[in-house]
Amino acid sequence: MSRQTIDGKCYAKMLQGGVAYLSEHKEEINDLNVFPVPDGDTGTNMTMTLEGGLSEIKAEQPDSIGNLSGMFSHGVLLGARGNSGVILSQLFAGINEVLSKHECVSAKVLSEAYECGVKKAYAAVQNPTEGTILTVLRESSEYAAEQINEETTVEEFFSLLIEKAKTSLMRTKDILPVLAEADVVDSGAAGFLYMIMGMHAVLSGKLDASAYNASTGTAASNVDISLFTRDSKLEFGYCTEFLLRLTTDKVDPDSFDINKILADLEELRGESIVAYKEGDIVKVHVHTFTPGAVLSAAQRYGEFLTLKIENMSLGHSGAAAKPKIRVSKKYSTIAVATGEGMCALFTELGADMIVKGGQTANPSTEEFIEAFESCDSEHIIVLPNNKNVFLAAEQAAKIYDKAKVHIIPTASICEGYGALSVITPGISDVDMLVENINRAIKGIVGGEITCAVRDVTLGGKKVNKGDYIAISEKEIKAVAETPEEAVVGLLSAIDMDEYEIVTLFVGKGVTDEKRVELTELLEDEYPDCEIVVYEGGQDVYDYLVAVE
Repeated sequence: MSRQTIDGKCYAKMLQGGVAYLSEHKEEINDLNVFPVPDGDTGTNMTMTLEGGLSEIKAEQPDSIGNLSGMFSHGVLLGARGNSGVILSQLFAGINEVLSKHECVSAKVLSEAYECGVKKAYAAVQNPTEGTILTVLRESSEYAAEQINEETTVEEFFSLLIEKAKTSLMRTKDILPVLAEADVVDSGAAGFLYMIMGMHAVLSGKLDASAYNASTGTAASNVDISLFTRDSKLEFGYCTEFLLRLTTDKVDPDSFDINKILADLEELRGESIVAYKEGDIVKVHVHTFTPGAVLSAAQRYGEFLTLKIENMSLGHSGAAAKPKIRVSKKYSTIAVATGEGMCALFTELGADMIVKGGQTANPSTEEFIEAFESCDSEHIIVLPNNKNVFLAAEQAAKIYDKAKVHIIPTASICEGYGALSVITPGISDVDMLVENINRAIKGIVGGEITCAVRDVTLGGKKVNKGDYIAISEKEIKAVAETPEEAVVGLLSAIDMDEYEIVTLFVGKGVTDEKRVELTELLEDEYPDCEIVVYEGGQDVYDYLVAVE
């Protein structure tokens, strides 16, 4: 059935269909890696980002498309993961700027909304690169805008978007030579195409996504309850989240001040507090030792729509892992890391808090905000330690206004390690400290050693599936039969006369024997360098190498 307009309930079904279809193809999108490395996460990031929006509209799907759009956009903003997720969140933020003024919309208004979304998506990226999702967003929305008129149906509008997005997606290979060489299209652009295809399929009656179940969060069936025994003591408290509907028999929902709930949570000594109000719905996230008291306080203002309480000793605490005791001070440092050894090392080096994540597990904007809330400092220094984490951290910094947040552009664990070596207690001039950190990371050469998952030729180097490759500065520096040989090949490609320290972070799958053999080999090969070895415990990469 052709539709001249859609309302909030129809839009909600379309969004659910878009996420469901994207989720169905997320592994395909993850595999669209330029490098033949099993660390693709674009499809997962985009799916989880949009699921953040679905979680906001799950309890209520208003008739007004403006109200529905606002709720969805807010959830996507907080749920944004990875660069592609942040770009999507800004796309929907721009779409919402237009839709928020309407009860229902036509194809013409949708076209205006998408063009507004594209502008915000471009503005979110400091140096926009063509041949990416941005190009496909722009070209498809411009094409649809040129083709439609007052009689165009909503189905026809999405058909036009899809038509141009398909050809624009294939052109990404022509625009970015690295995509052509690797014989892949842009993964973020592919994700956008699948999303709008799912939305169109719902409109045309070809897809019923009402049974789609968002995968964000940890299923109860995966909880390892053995981590908390009869002899355990509650050390980390409970991660408590709920949606609260403000009710007129208790408060005036329209004039209700969210600061009342924030004050209650502070009085109850809550940590990692995130609370916001959309219409007459309040969403709260808090870490607390007394969830019952928190719920009783909140129920003074309304009734619960959804509720989740998880013992953080079982690994449910979200991003922030084992925060130090809150002490008011000049600055705090937050580092993104994964791997038990790596997290422990970064804590020892002075990180006040570790946000769990990195390659294949990018933390969301909301997880960064929760980490910021756990600090009690005038300044917060953030080490993203992954180029695909930077935009989410930056977006969180723009939202958070209780401290000055400094995002250091650390693109790897190796650069994060170098940054922490500069941060020492007692420094009062934080701006000067930030300058010193930025200077320090420029002097580090980092490398990653992993196993290739497909055949490819990049930069003139032929790689077969099963080969070990050394990646540094966006290039394959060496191809070898073993990870240890790849480390040697990487260092051979570097002018080691300019450096004094080689630091190895050993991955989860490396044996003690291989680690010792490699260490001894490097000590013999580079006698003028200090060889430092840490058990990082990271997945995917057998070795991470920092040369400074």
